[in-house]
Amino acid sequence: MSVQKSAEAVVSGANHATKGRTGHTAGRRWSLMGCRTAEASPQEKAVPRHGGRNPRMPADSAQTPMASVTWTKAEPNTLMERVLSPANLRRAYRRVVNNRGAPGADGLSVDELAGYLKQYWPPLRERLQTGEYQPHGVRAVNIPKPQGGIRTLGIPSVLDRLIQQALLQQLTPLFEPLFSDFSYGFRPGRSAHQAIEMARAHVAAGYRWSVELDLEKFFDRVNHDRLMDLLARRVEDPHVLRLIRRYLEAGVMKGGLVSPRREGTPQGGPLSPLLSNILLNELDQELSRRGHRFVRYADDANVYVRSRQAGERVMASLERFLEQRLRLRLNRAKSQVVRPWRSSYLGYGMTVHRQPKLRIAGSSLQRLRERVKSLLRGRRGSQLTWLIERLNPVLRGWSSYFKLSQSKRPVEALDGWVRRLLRNVLWRHWKRPVTRARNLMRLGLPEERAWKSATNGRGPWWNAGALHLRQALPKKCWDALGLVSILDTITRLSRMT
Repeated sequence: MSVQKSAEAVVSGANHATKGRTGHTAGRRWSLMGCRTAEASPQEKAVPRHGGRNPRMPADSAQTPMASVTWTKAEPNTLMERVLSPANLRRAYRRVVNNRGAPGADGLSVDELAGYLKQYWPPLRERLQTGEYQPHGVRAVNIPKPQGGIRTLGIPSVLDRLIQQALLQQLTPLFEPLFSDFSYGFRPGRSAHQAIEMARAHVAAGYRWSVELDLEKFFDRVNHDRLMDLLARRVEDPHVLRLIRRYLEAGVMKGGLVSPRREGTPQGGPLSPLLSNILLNELDQELSRRGHRFVRYADDANVYVRSRQAGERVMASLERFLEQRLRLRLNRAKSQVVRPWRSSYLGYGMTVHRQPKLRIAGSSLQRLRERVKSLLRGRRGSQLTWLIERLNPVLRGWSSYFKLSQSKRPVEALDGWVRRLLRNVLWRHWKRPVTRARNLMRLGLPEERAWKSATNGRGPWWNAGALHLRQALPKKCWDALGLVSILDTITRLSRMT
């Protein structure tokens, strides 16, 4: 029996069409703010939901004189004018729409943003130019951390995400030249893979002790005064500085109440990664001044030294530097001086070889197993093709991130475990011994063996790993069904790099 026929026998002619969800505003051309002053249509006059500290204006307030909203041919002089330029705002709008994202505290969705801007942008733009704009409070959302615990994200309103993205696009060229070559997080043209390769290069050069710095609640403890002082060294526009300060101090809405914030920057807005890099660039410059080998991705920083004694000295001196200069606290329980092959960095581990090889950390393998099991939990009655469609994006994305892995055996075991999970689901689907025997025969097993396997009295998980099901449903059968193989994907991607 051919592989294609085996696959058809498994799915029994199931026909599942996947209907993609697309946003209806993503492809819509957006006529830019301030260039349109005609009377709004009745649909545009309908005021969508809005709340927060800056309530929506009535429709009459959107009518402004042409002179106040028309751009001249002169180049914008101030940073705020460049932020609010039509070309910059169009780019920011496309980015916000493509990113989708949940509504903020005001309830305005991405799909409603275009209509809202057409009606209310002129007065909003005037408030931004005069420094009177007040951001809305962010919506607090708790998500689990990979290592355990809870991380609180602050989701700004869609309008504030647009303004922050416009700010980011103009601030990045100002600060990017100042950043260290060993900083890789949230920077254009840089990635976590480059940070991991640099860490391996440090170890291969003989720096075989790692000082792992864990900043205690970094995003919750960012000192506003220190950060604004660093910003003011490069940003001269007072309106931009005032707006950033207001974003830092915007309250957090949780349970219907807004709590003021005196320190920290909320994770979730477009501007937050750049602000964290501006503050931690002080750490990078100090490490470079001392001549250390290091690598930093966002707030994950490792310093590589030649001995444990040197690592302990570096740990103590950096703890003092962080507290005195940046007013940040080191989490001593999670910070450590350790051999690189006994820990992990950004999900990867290393081997003990003189020229170390990259491997997937055990914690990363365990998190994928938990993710796959959660996708299949409670779905045992679903058809197999539907389950594969749910699993494939997770397996494909995970393989893409871990394409640098040079260890084959754990990935092979992971592939086999995923296939066993699906065989377990299939064995439960078949339920009765007669159905199991009939399907095993359809998949190519002899009648006697099929009946013996179908009536062995063992549980689904045992049968999923037994020889009869592995022979009836080999890897090539799952390939024909479209299941992503992690090993094959990593091998293909590693050849492309």
